[in-house]
Amino acid sequence: MVNNNNSNLTNEKGVNADSSTKNQSSQVKEEEMDFKELYEQSLQQIQYGDITTGKVVQIKDDRVMVDVGWKTEGFIPIDELKDAQGNINISVGDEIDVFVDKRDSEGNLILSRDKASKVKIWDEIKSACENDTLIEGVVIEKIKGGLSVDIGIVAFLPGSQVDVRPIKDLDKFVGQTLDFKVLKYDRKRNNVVLSRRAIVASEREAEKKDILKSIQEGNTVEGIIKNITDYGIFIDLGGVDGLLHVTDISWGRIAKPSENFQKGDKITTKVLSFDSEKERVSLGLKQLTDNPWERITDKYPVGSIVKGKVVNLTDYGVFVEMEPGVEGLVHISEMYWTREIKHPSKVLNVGEEIEVMILEVNPQTKRVSLSLKQTTPNPWEKLKEKYPVGTVVKGIVRNITNFGVFVGIEEKIDGLIHVSDISWKHRVNHPSEYFKKGQEVEAVVLNVDVENEKFSLGIKQIEKNPWDELSQKYVPGSVVTGKIKNFTDFGIFMEIEEGIEGLVHISEISQKRVKTSSELYSVGDTVSAVVKSIDPKSKKIRLSIKELEAPVSAPTPTSNQYINNTENVGSNLSHALADVKIESQPKGE
Repeated sequence: MVNNNNSNLTNEKGVNADSSTKNQSSQVKEEEMDFKELYEQSLQQIQYGDITTGKVVQIKDDRVMVDVGWKTEGFIPIDELKDAQGNINISVGDEIDVFVDKRDSEGNLILSRDKASKVKIWDEIKSACENDTLIEGVVIEKIKGGLSVDIGIVAFLPGSQVDVRPIKDLDKFVGQTLDFKVLKYDRKRNNVVLSRRAIVASEREAEKKDILKSIQEGNTVEGIIKNITDYGIFIDLGGVDGLLHVTDISWGRIAKPSENFQKGDKITTKVLSFDSEKERVSLGLKQLTDNPWERITDKYPVGSIVKGKVVNLTDYGVFVEMEPGVEGLVHISEMYWTREIKHPSKVLNVGEEIEVMILEVNPQTKRVSLSLKQTTPNPWEKLKEKYPVGTVVKGIVRNITNFGVFVGIEEKIDGLIHVSDISWKHRVNHPSEYFKKGQEVEAVVLNVDVENEKFSLGIKQIEKNPWDELSQKYVPGSVVTGKIKNFTDFGIFMEIEEGIEGLVHISEISQKRVKTSSELYSVGDTVSAVVKSIDPKSKKIRLSIKELEAPVSAPTPTSNQYINNTENVGSNLSHALADVKIESQPKGE
């Protein structure tokens, strides 16, 4: 029994031992289950794609360990936490916002600070666009079409949205921290478009109210040139536009405002008038200085020589600025004494300083006449002294025209031999028949006209005028013989001496009715005529053939008789006029 009892005890103890082991094992399993549940619960608190705040617990070479709660740690690649210089600006214990990204192959939780920042930025962008609020950013650089702006991500600011007025120099905004409105965004394409225009417009509206209160006639105001037209300049005074009319820009001449001003330039002007109801402001620039035309005659007396700057070149002369607002004209005829000028631009340049003489001043029309040539001695006066009338000179033919020959006598001074002063006897159709360029000629000084700058020469005057002798040689009534040189509708030109011609008018050819002179004669025929008149001044001799014909008798002669009479008359005349010389005279007189 004892054994049995012992056996039973042993069994009981064995059973009890087994039961205790089982209880302990069950308790361990329950604790493990509780820890697992707690761990899983902690993970359930943090979802992938969430942004949470974590504490930096360790900084390693390649990563930073961050506790994101419930004893759950993740890591951030170290490069995300370095600045541009490669420095890490966080310490153990710092709290930072992180983005729960994913797990790596070993089950480690990967976090991202960059993605956390971007998620926050996109939320701010969305809120700013939907609620029409402002967002701050830094202008990074100028790019095509506008500016690049850092608002946490890179956004685009179009040039048209920078300001309410066109901005020429966008580079000046680079580096500035400014407020912007979000026009539109596309998160998928990572695209954000900003605007500053509406903000500036609002600011300018507030400025406009203040400016309208402060604008008064006579005040000096500063503005930006907004637009330029032919009739004036529009100036932005800060929400209010003023007009600077072209007549109020300068006391002098302004052809086109665009030649002197540019859009975007700052300019200070004076308020001439202001209509507060219509918000119209008239401005003046010249009114900031004294009117120089009020003292123009005192400052620039006629005959005085002053310095000036060439400001404009035209076909007819040069405009010279003597002081701001005062310009005078040097007409092309007043540029040089002897130099022939085709266009002032050939000898002068804009901006060149020259000395000029005041010829005339008119304050009413605001015109000043100037002379460049009269600042130097007049060479024509010296020419008149050097070459009195009658002086024989030599020169080279420089130019030939249909009205005469230009002969170089002095440097840049030519004398003109008019076609009528080439020959006493011969009719000169064109001077080129007698002269060539470069030919040396001898001539007589006929006149030096200082006022009109003309030097007149003559060649025929070297010899005596033959017409003075001809008037005595061929007295009216005398008979001459010569050759027919030319026929015209009104008569015959007959050469009675070399170079001397007389005219037989058609009415003086025959006592019979003659339709054309060629009915009776031919060129080269030798005929006789009576001198009716001679005019040495006009160089004209009038002749008559019919006066040598026999009077017509009462009975009408037969054709044979008429021929015999003509032959007799011709025979008698040939003896009477045997000694008469034959010369040629200009035709067409």
